[in-house]
Amino acid sequence: MTDLQLLTVGQVAEEVGVSVRTLHHYDEIGLVVPSERSFAGYRLYTVEDLTRLQHVVVYRRLGFGLEEVAALLEQDADVLEHLRRQRSAITDRIGELTELVRSIDAAMESEMSGYQITREEQREIFGDNFTDNFDDYQAEAEQRWGDTDAWKQSSRRTKSYTKEQWEQIKVEQDQVNARFVELLEGGEPADSEAAMDAAEEARQQICRWFYDCPRGMHASIAQMYVDDPRFTKTYEDIAPGLAQFVRDAAVANAARG
Repeated sequence: MTDLQLLTVGQVAEEVGVSVRTLHHYDEIGLVVPSERSFAGYRLYTVEDLTRLQHVVVYRRLGFGLEEVAALLEQDADVLEHLRRQRSAITDRIGELTELVRSIDAAMESEMSGYQITREEQREIFGDNFTDNFDDYQAEAEQRWGDTDAWKQSSRRTKSYTKEQWEQIKVEQDQVNARFVELLEGGEPADSEAAMDAAEEARQQICRWFYDCPRGMHASIAQMYVDDPRFTKTYEDIAPGLAQFVRDAAVANAARG
């Protein structure tokens, strides 16, 4: 075999899509050991080594543990037999995932059936990013707050809202955010009366449309604007520094009682 047929650790990592650290680990445990060495002592992989590694990667993606993978590779099975086994496992997995998708779709349909607004209307009002991630946000929020009275109150109220009501909510949100931007860019301190008044209006909007939100709770929600990168990006896309400004204004508003 010529040097052109031998690959370094870095080349193999790029070719197969695994990390160099993973390759070193596979070498250490004897799962995939490079068959050759360069004159300088660096590991070099042969075509056969690469084939073995590709089998390892497929088995790992199918959920097999390293010991199971090692046992499969040590069986007297040729490349074709491994491929047949992998194809069968993947086909089974596709069937499982297809059923899972159907179950999720049914659950989504059931969940959305109580709402007065369609996905297309959601997209029209709130944009693609919010709508495309709505289910993830909803699931995460329910996991975090599903047992709270606020969540139950919000869920009960929002299911009855029409498209026109959601449009009004969006208008009010935009107006509050525009006021925050005006104050921020005007050099107004976050703990000024004007900034706290803007925070109070944001809190009142939550109370009007979603759930009873005491000032302390509003401050805790606003903390997520700087702690959660997704919320931070939403505000930073409107104006640099806005996430921190809104958070500080909400905290100041809560402190004034």
